[in-house]
Amino acid sequence: MTGDLVLAWPRPAASWFEAIPVGNGRLGAMVFGGVQRSRFQVNDSTVWSGTPAGPAIGLAEVLAAGAGPRRLAEVRQAIRGEDYRRAEALLMSFEGRYSQEYLPFVDLSMSLAAGPGATYRGRTLNLDTGVVAETIDLGDGRTVERRTWASRPAQALCVSVTVDGGTADLSLELSSPLRVVYRATTPAGIVVGVEVPLDGAPRHEEGVKDPLRYAEPGTGGYDPFAAAAVRIDTDGTVDVTGGTWSVRGMTRALVTLSSATAAGDFWTNSPPAGRRQHLDDAARRAAAALRTHDCDLRDLLGGTRLTVGPRRGGTLDVARDVLGGTDDALVATVMFQLGRYLLASASRPGGGPPANLQGLWNAELRPAWSSNYTLNINTEMNYWGAEPAGLSECHQPLFELIDRLAVTGREVSRHLYGARGWVAHHNTDMWGWALPVGMGHGNPSWAIWMMGGVWLTQHLWDHFDFTQDTGFLRERAWPLMRGCAEFCLDWLVDDGAGRLDTIPSTSPENAFISRHGTAESLSYSTTMDIALIHALFTRCLDAAERLGQADDPVCREIRDALPRLRPPAITADGRLQEWVHDHPEQDPVHRHMSQMVTVYPLGQIDPELTPDLAAAAARLLDSRGPGAMGWSWAWKIALRARLGDARTARELLLEATRPFDGDSTTDAPVDGSRWGGLLPNLLSTHPPFQIDGNYGLMAAILELVVQSHGGVIRLLPALPAQWPDGSARGVRCRGGWSVDLAWQGGRLASLTVRGGHPTGTRTAVIRHGGRTVELAVHAGEEVHLGAELAELVRSATKA
Repeated sequence: MTGDLVLAWPRPAASWFEAIPVGNGRLGAMVFGGVQRSRFQVNDSTVWSGTPAGPAIGLAEVLAAGAGPRRLAEVRQAIRGEDYRRAEALLMSFEGRYSQEYLPFVDLSMSLAAGPGATYRGRTLNLDTGVVAETIDLGDGRTVERRTWASRPAQALCVSVTVDGGTADLSLELSSPLRVVYRATTPAGIVVGVEVPLDGAPRHEEGVKDPLRYAEPGTGGYDPFAAAAVRIDTDGTVDVTGGTWSVRGMTRALVTLSSATAAGDFWTNSPPAGRRQHLDDAARRAAAALRTHDCDLRDLLGGTRLTVGPRRGGTLDVARDVLGGTDDALVATVMFQLGRYLLASASRPGGGPPANLQGLWNAELRPAWSSNYTLNINTEMNYWGAEPAGLSECHQPLFELIDRLAVTGREVSRHLYGARGWVAHHNTDMWGWALPVGMGHGNPSWAIWMMGGVWLTQHLWDHFDFTQDTGFLRERAWPLMRGCAEFCLDWLVDDGAGRLDTIPSTSPENAFISRHGTAESLSYSTTMDIALIHALFTRCLDAAERLGQADDPVCREIRDALPRLRPPAITADGRLQEWVHDHPEQDPVHRHMSQMVTVYPLGQIDPELTPDLAAAAARLLDSRGPGAMGWSWAWKIALRARLGDARTARELLLEATRPFDGDSTTDAPVDGSRWGGLLPNLLSTHPPFQIDGNYGLMAAILELVVQSHGGVIRLLPALPAQWPDGSARGVRCRGGWSVDLAWQGGRLASLTVRGGHPTGTRTAVIRHGGRTVELAVHAGEEVHLGAELAELVRSATKA
């Protein structure tokens, strides 16, 4: 369609890092392309090692090792006395196994009979429809068009092949890196059944004899089964030889791949008997799959649009126009829409678990960091842009994971810490792992952190804040937030002087230099801990007031606790403090800046309301320097946007979107200090690939154009001078608002405000260039600004 944004690559993918991702929220594939042989590496979001019983077994193991409330009291005493070695040794018993692995599923190979004169005309990805298109000239007047997409309506990966100018021969094979236990190839297609490992060890855990452990023969209980079915509708002559399916003399073929898994049954609470029916239904629904897929994804992605500069549509050569281009406004447009496309492809309601460290796409049996959910920022960053970028429904799978953690985490809270409510730590998986990880030897800097659930609850509040869905607040968000607040209330301990502390406490993945000269991570009341708890407590009170629950006993406890929480502090050299004391940092340019959650996304520090703390936050950013990897760059851009620093934000974006020039298969930095950049397929690196950088860039770019924290909608709050023109449509704002705007010559040119609140009239507070206007908007009303816009523009010009 005219106006669609299309990315182009002239050649087939030579590696996974050049392949193109497609997905429907459950099934995903990396499309390699090619003539004689093309690979489709397929993932199913429910193919994880492990079992539903894993979290309960892990809890029993750490309790048997002596972990529990009594030992926690000893840990606290050791930390207060700065006996760090004893505290670490005691805490090791609280560490359970690692969370489980997200695994590759199957590979579909497609071979096309072609002579030496065949020419590959390239691959394209339409970011508005999610269709990968390839053209192959067979050199004798025949042309092959291949279209690949992951259909949510059909619940299948679909590949359409059409031949113009004659007929062609095609063959298909289906394989898996997992243990294959069943295979059937018939004229109708191919079915492969695999066994999924019961346990997986992360690749950073060295010396593991069997990193993927399968069930012993004859054991009962959970059936770790997964199946993929390939069905083909064609007008050619079909032949089956061994495990290869072939067709000769065809002019068309529609190949569909669907899946069913035992883990998927667990996630959706579906009966196992429905698996076969699910596979057959998927193939039948695929008959009209392209049309229904186009409508499905276009409807989801079309509500919000951001164009930086004059060009949004058309076909872009990725190497020339994006990775090698000089138009960073165009690059911002592409990365914003790419992030939205990737989230819509990896996270849809009713599909499977939420987007993980690699979204939906993984080809490794031992992926980096298990391709799991890392809760100290990475999982949250995946969803920072969901609400403002118009993908609210894509948030739903994350809420389903929080539901599971509230169940498993309640048992951990009660037995491990003697606390009410529920808790989650540093990592989790689709089964709801709620314990610390580390297997008794994990460094506390990343293994010991009790705030994972607290940060996740901010997403529940954000969903309500953007949508104003009181039913969601009452039925889902409030019970989960309240339960997490109960844990926090019991986790906080009185320091004897009226303050409430979290102890033990870490600032995730960072360390300080103690007064003894040793590198340490265990402390109490780190800035991040207190900021997250403060945000949860204040939002609980707000929610309770809206729901008529202000007299809830938990609210009374929160009102007593809030003034006893430590406020953010500033170091002697003027930076926002990370630890409870002004400790020197072991790594002054560390990629994690956990104290900065106060600025973004929590909005507790703001240049207008807390100028001293905002200045300290800016000094901290200055001292940490430029980016270190994809996700860290994205966070720094969002932070600079909140602080109004457009120039530095743009410089960071230029760094984050440079071509990656290192080894994407290694976890090591390229030059000892810098990771990252973009891979040839525009996926963000850590390295290796980690998708939070893509999702974080989407959110950060939007923050440069529209912000809506603190009850104010800020327009062009950190617009780089090099982006003088652009437009945005359907940007969602907190309070239920959405806005359309355009700017020319760096000045606001038009503005429309829509009221998404359910009833009545509310006031939208709009700020631009130092001037604020208040606009009364009825529920469901759309208001185009006239005189108010002129006033905002005049003010911005004066500023």
